[in-house]
Amino acid sequence: MKQSIPTPTKSSERAGEGTRLFRNRWIEAFTRTHISIPLILFYGGALGLILYTVFYTPISGFAIAGLFWLGMFVFTFIEYAMHRWLFHLVTDTAARTRFQYVVHGVHHKYPRDRERLVMPPFVSLAISITLVGIFQMVMGIYSYSFVAGIISGYASYLVIHYSVHIFKPPRNFLRRLWTHHAVHHYRDDGVAYGVSSPLWDFIFHTLPRDSKKVRSQVEHS
Repeated sequence: MKQSIPTPTKSSERAGEGTRLFRNRWIEAFTRTHISIPLILFYGGALGLILYTVFYTPISGFAIAGLFWLGMFVFTFIEYAMHRWLFHLVTDTAARTRFQYVVHGVHHKYPRDRERLVMPPFVSLAISITLVGIFQMVMGIYSYSFVAGIISGYASYLVIHYSVHIFKPPRNFLRRLWTHHAVHHYRDDGVAYGVSSPLWDFIFHTLPRDSKKVRSQVEHS
């Protein structure tokens, strides 16, 4: 009998249905975001940074491209680190338990809630502006194309994460991303922290032990 990617149980999720996090309706509204908003903000912001670098700095096109792709690569580690050590921090106090649930636990309980598959824009924008400031102090004019790569990496991660949760897995090499994240959600949330890439799971030894078996099941489903 054919087997497919692990799926949520009815007790853990009703497709597309979420839950309230705050009693105040205005605060609650800020916890929900349509996927298009951050994609416009961050792809647009990255384009703006690249154009500024091209027209207002003496940096060569080759250097701009290199810094951009370096930023994309660095983001894959930022993604892994935040997911593993912040979103899945040890909940040994009531405050930590509440924090973890608000920032990530609710996503595990309702993994197909479309409006909570992305970080609220005001939070991600604040982080991005801080990064621009920090890297500008360190890298000067070279920071713009580098940060453009980081925020493009974030926007691309959002596309992948949203697609993995909402759409059926494709029958091509991208299917591995569906498998990898499904294991994290529905089998063992202590492994498979990478969403856009399993690279850092490999480096930090957090690949699922049965990843080859699960992948084989998916590829033949």
